[in-house]
Amino acid sequence: MIRVVVADDQALVRSGFSVLLKSAGDIEVVGEAGDGREAVEVVARQRPDVVLMDIRMPGTDGLEATRAITADQRLAGTRVLILTTFDHDEYVFEAIRAGASGFLLKDTLPADLLAAVRVVAAGQALLAPSVSRPAGHGKPPRWLGTLTARETEVLGAVARGLSNAEIADSLYMSPATAKTHVSRLLAKLHARDRAQLVMLAYEAGVVAPGAT
Repeated sequence: MIRVVVADDQALVRSGFSVLLKSAGDIEVVGEAGDGREAVEVVARQRPDVVLMDIRMPGTDGLEATRAITADQRLAGTRVLILTTFDHDEYVFEAIRAGASGFLLKDTLPADLLAAVRVVAAGQALLAPSVSRPAGHGKPPRWLGTLTARETEVLGAVARGLSNAEIADSLYMSPATAKTHVSRLLAKLHARDRAQLVMLAYEAGVVAPGAT
C-alpha cells in the first residue's frame, strides 16, 4: 500500500485529490495539510511514501516545505511530488533542486495522477509532459565537460523519461550497463535522484523540454 499525504491550501482541492487517491486499491491517504508548515508536521508524524505538495501556499510554501522534508534524514523514504497550476513556475524547478522527485500540473487526468504517485513511490523521477522551460543557453556548465560521450547520451535519455530498460534498448547496451551509467551520473553530479538529473540535463541544454 502506498501511503500519501496531500498538501494544498484549498480544502476542496485537497478533498478532491484525497477522494481520487482513496479510489485506487493500492493507495492510502494518511494525512492532509493546508500549508507548508502543517505539511512538514504531518509528514514527520506519518512518514508517508509520497507527498502531493502544492507549490503556492500561504505562510510556509511548498518550496520551503519540500526543503525541510528532503533535508530530514528520518524522512529519506518520503518522495515529494509537486502539484502546480503553472507550467512556467520557476518555483517548481527550485523545488526539484531542493529534492522533490518531480511535478505535475493540476489539470492532469485522474489516471495520470494515480500513475504518477506510483512512479514516484517507486523512486523514479516524473515531470509533466508539458514542462516548458528554455533549454540551457550561454556557456555549458563545467560539469558537462566531465561526462563521457556515453554518459551524456544516457543523461539525455534519463531526461526524456526513459527507464533503465528503455535506455538499454535505445542505446544498444545491457540493462545492467544502463543502470551502472545512471548510478555513475548520480554520483558524478551529486544528484539526489533521477529528477535532479532531468533538471540538470534541461539546464545544460542536453535535451530540450518536451523532447521525446
